[in-house]
Amino acid sequence: MNQKEMKTLGLIGGTSWHSTIEYYAAINQSINDYYGNNTNPPLLVYTLNQAEVHRFQKEDKWDSIAGMLTEAALSLNRAGAESVMFCANTPHKVYQTVQGQLDFPVIHIADATAKAIHNKGIKSVGFIGTIYSMESDFVTQRIADNGIEVLVPEDKVVLNELHRIIQEELTYGEVKPESKAYVLAVIQGFVDRGAGGIVLGCTEFPLMIFDEDLDIPAFNTTDIHAMAGVNYILNK
Repeated sequence: MNQKEMKTLGLIGGTSWHSTIEYYAAINQSINDYYGNNTNPPLLVYTLNQAEVHRFQKEDKWDSIAGMLTEAALSLNRAGAESVMFCANTPHKVYQTVQGQLDFPVIHIADATAKAIHNKGIKSVGFIGTIYSMESDFVTQRIADNGIEVLVPEDKVVLNELHRIIQEELTYGEVKPESKAYVLAVIQGFVDRGAGGIVLGCTEFPLMIFDEDLDIPAFNTTDIHAMAGVNYILNK
């Protein structure tokens, strides 16, 4: 395959820009590795205003967020993108609404994650993310539909604290030792409930939690989703 045969992919990022960088780096590095040189993919990036996204989330204005994502996707398509990805889990809450407005595909983060879990032969996983993705099932149910049990925290206090760590610390690129210890304790709670793996269901958690921190496989949704993007670019 030469570079002209690669498909053009659009990344809708900014939620947060820290994790968007991880997507961009992972996709470029994988394409470099595939070609064995410094060949880069035809990749376009549209950055959302995260402050505005957070405001709409707090005001429960998900239609407004869907509008932002749709506008971003259409802009990327006009610029040449043949498919797009939301570079975070939470925007997938409005996936169906956005996809319904488009005549090109949005690559879903949960589909790629479910495939990765299956490939490991794991039947039960814990899931941590924003309060929106833990309390609603727009990601977890899509994974569960693939025959995988998905556990989420049962305590509202835990849900709120995980969400706070994401929004007040990780989205600013800040990793506090005490917060990392808290998240690891939550993950251990899933292990105690029988989970064989943990889904880092917020694209900020891989900034804090690494494979060497855990005794069970971690499913880094940033890397998994990015690799799905690579496969799209390469027509795999």
